[in-house]
Amino acid sequence: MAKHASAVRQQRHSVRRNKINKKNTSALRTEVKKVRSLIEDQDKEAARKALPRAYAVIDRSVKKGTIHANTGARYKSRLGRQIEAVKPDPAK
Repeated sequence: MAKHASAVRQQRHSVRRNKINKKNTSALRTEVKKVRSLIEDQDKEAARKALPRAYAVIDRSVKKGTIHANTGARYKSRLGRQIEAVKPDPAK
């Protein structure tokens, strides 16, 4: 347990940041999972519509420092490529 006043303050700060980072990471994963599930369902149009929201959440996570900038860029790149790889349904 922290004994010095500065260590106590740092502990409080650490707990607060941990909660914020957890919330941001959860939101990020939720949006990415939504897009990935649409990709799995071969629903290209719905995935394209969900992509800007996922990009926004990724960018926000990068800005807040929850994830590294290169990690965010990698997520965005892979999601975009996966959507473009979905074959259009011939019945439509």
